[in-house]
Amino acid sequence: MNVYLDLFLTFAKVGVMTFGGGYAMLPILQREVVENKHWAKDEELMDYYAIGQCTPGVIAVNTATFIGKKFKGIPGGIIATLGVVFPSLVIITLIAAVLTNFADLPVVQNAFAGIRVCVCVFIFNAVMKLWKSAVVDIPTGVLFAIVFLGSVFLDLSPVVYVLFAGIMGIVLTVMGVRKK
Repeated sequence: MNVYLDLFLTFAKVGVMTFGGGYAMLPILQREVVENKHWAKDEELMDYYAIGQCTPGVIAVNTATFIGKKFKGIPGGIIATLGVVFPSLVIITLIAAVLTNFADLPVVQNAFAGIRVCVCVFIFNAVMKLWKSAVVDIPTGVLFAIVFLGSVFLDLSPVVYVLFAGIMGIVLTVMGVRKK
């Protein structure tokens, strides 16, 4: 199959199978990109998530762009981006045409309440997979705790946390607390 078509279809599959926004795409991206296609490793994908969180736009779209660019250069980045947003564009257009007439129905509101719960489970699963490869020793566990508590109690931009964690990763390695 044409590699660009494969790239588009893979990210379209991610886009069409995901409900609940960018974070809900993370476990599907991990399965498709790391496990099925081997276009990136778990560590690379986590780096893309971090960069995607710090750059303007939706994290899943940014991540798709990074992966496509890594795999097939600038055309790959464009194709992956188009692939991940195309299903949403089509589905949202169709839903918007119909939902405005039915949004106030209790059955529709209840369905969305159930979907939100399901999305929370998907995000939790993504966090657990990332946890296993990110928090690998006591220093990374402490760093996780600091960033987690900071994000819960302080109203700072995610960029601040990512920069802090990156600097701390460098400092801990230079100090010899962590091995490279």
